[in-house]
Amino acid sequence: MTMPHQPIRLALFGGGPGAFIGAVHWRAAMLDRRFELVAGAFSRDAARSAQQARALNVAEDRAYTSVDALIAAEALRSDGVQAVAIATPNDSHFEIASAALKAGLHVICDKPMTATLDQARALAEIVRGGESVYALTYTYTGYAMIREARAMVAAGDIGQVRKIVVTYPQGWLASAIESEVAGAAWRTDPARAGIGGCIGDIGVHAFQAAEYVSGLRVDRLCADLSSVVEGRALDDDCNILLRFEGGVPGVLMVSQISLGERNSLTIQVYGNERSIMWKHDTPDELQILHADNRRETRFAGSPAVGPAAVAASRLPTGHPEGFVEAFANLYGDFAQAIAGERTLLDNQLPSAGEGVRSLLFIDRAVRSARDQCWINLRETDHENA
Repeated sequence: MTMPHQPIRLALFGGGPGAFIGAVHWRAAMLDRRFELVAGAFSRDAARSAQQARALNVAEDRAYTSVDALIAAEALRSDGVQAVAIATPNDSHFEIASAALKAGLHVICDKPMTATLDQARALAEIVRGGESVYALTYTYTGYAMIREARAMVAAGDIGQVRKIVVTYPQGWLASAIESEVAGAAWRTDPARAGIGGCIGDIGVHAFQAAEYVSGLRVDRLCADLSSVVEGRALDDDCNILLRFEGGVPGVLMVSQISLGERNSLTIQVYGNERSIMWKHDTPDELQILHADNRRETRFAGSPAVGPAAVAASRLPTGHPEGFVEAFANLYGDFAQAIAGERTLLDNQLPSAGEGVRSLLFIDRAVRSARDQCWINLRETDHENA
């Protein structure tokens, strides 16, 4: 067992020069000194991988170009890696995660779990068959006030949940930039992203956040997925009706062609006593809406919040914390799970079960849009509702 005060030796896959999400991963992993970045396959190109190793103060002889090379070399070292972080395009997630898990390494992976539902199910079997921790970075579950919202709903503070609305508009793919921006190229390529475009890139974030905060699972959905930009093979705009367990209605809207929008995830849960609303634009705030039209604001780091939010905050109220800190909370949970707190998995820390469910969501949404019908969202039921 790795003790909490001993940094866990970490390798990063992806995060080469100029990469966005890879840089977020290594910054988050380092923030609370729970991990030490000692190796990586930062790029398939040896020169670029070595360049990034130098930039991150990683020894160049521990800069690799493949998962097999990294695992083989690190296994021979007394100070070899103990865990890996995956920040690569979707099509490589299964290959890297399965190899690492079979080698006895712990794995934390960017969402979605894999490129396909079949791969996700196969990977979940590998996780179940081993002792390693597997986790996913559904970033928004790391925010203090998202955890406060979840705790409030679970405690019955808003009464009975009546409706759930989650929206996530972006505008960065409003034009055909695939030939100019590497991140746009793979996200719009079915061979690399899988069957979902926008629905797989940010739709799973919205879906997972809605279930996480409300504590309710989606039973059925009816999806309308569009490829708005001419010539685009995958969806870039998604509008989905949801029915949660107990018949609770919901709406999910995600888009990457909403011109002028940035990264505006918003979740609203309406109860029969009061309602709550969280916006990524103001992540340190949780709005509580009352029947008499009063609006109460709870702030991260303040005495008003509960233990889950307190544990996810590093600064006093009034000092904003953001995206990297939310990521770091997930890395902190990952470290605690490695140290033995396995109850965090699929409770506070998204793991293999959540990963499979998100791929199931993508699969059913694509089917529903294709057949123009309501469809069940259950592993054991492949039939339409």
